[in-house]
Amino acid sequence: MAEPRAVVVTGASRGLGFATAVRLYREGWRVVAAMRTPDRGLPLLRDEVGASVDDDRLIGVQLDLLDQGSVAAAAKAIEEAVGAPYALVHNAGISAAGMVEETDIALWQNMFATSVLGPVALTQALLPSMRAAGEGRIVLVSSAAGVRGQPATGPYSAAKGALERWGESMAVEIAPFGLGVTILVAGTYDTDIITDEGTTDDRNFAGPYARLHNTMNSRGRAAMKMARPPARFADGVVKALADQKSFRRRGVGPDASMLLVSSRILPAAGMHHMSRIVLGIPPQGSMRNGAWPLTLAQKGMVFAAKIIPEPIMQRLAALAAKRKKNEE
Repeated sequence: MAEPRAVVVTGASRGLGFATAVRLYREGWRVVAAMRTPDRGLPLLRDEVGASVDDDRLIGVQLDLLDQGSVAAAAKAIEEAVGAPYALVHNAGISAAGMVEETDIALWQNMFATSVLGPVALTQALLPSMRAAGEGRIVLVSSAAGVRGQPATGPYSAAKGALERWGESMAVEIAPFGLGVTILVAGTYDTDIITDEGTTDDRNFAGPYARLHNTMNSRGRAAMKMARPPARFADGVVKALADQKSFRRRGVGPDASMLLVSSRILPAAGMHHMSRIVLGIPPQGSMRNGAWPLTLAQKGMVFAAKIIPEPIMQRLAALAAKRKKNEE
């Protein structure tokens, strides 16, 4: 029987990376799970797939993308373990929330190191052996923020955009050697990236952007109720590894797919206003001189107060307060 193909999955200790490693192992791949703490993450992977400690189809490698020495050591360990991997799935990443004015420059540096610079260094180290093998796939995990910069995610959006441009450039360079690149645009998935220790929340709910944060936060929580499980994302990775074209961009999830279609149809100004409206951001100039534009819900309450008798409004308000207390 032929040896199973080897795939390197970064960020394999949690979320989408964990789900990807599990799925690919079950699909018969030889999985190199790259993570910051293999001593903690690898046993969880083994338990999930039922692998033994000596199973050579599930290999843990220590990788800290912020440390160039760790990246070099990981590349060496990968080639010693499996030779030239057939595929490299760049899934590791961190999340951040906050307006550009609120975010620290150190966050931008860590974001680019984790999402771009570290992955580039690992790819550079593995490309010679992959190129010599004459086949293979490099998969870059992007998001909606890589298609169109989203408010309150400036560092994340910028890094994902850079990741996509890097992938496009590299795809042309390595295609003659039999290699290809697939960019996966991930939709909304229920992962623990928001609570990860590497995640930074710089939002100031009492500052000048409070009106924007409050609206976006409530809409974001509503959107998360429709988030898909990480296992569904792994479906997109399986398809990406089967791609034969030199370059492919795939939306993973209905929201990501619709965003990609919209970005091809609408001009940049149209995409800008669509994002603004969906996220409840007031129009340009509406917050000058300390103005506080009402949300649609607040406008509805003002209108209702004008036409509904006061006793009924008081009863409705009491019921709403009671319901909110029960939910808490």
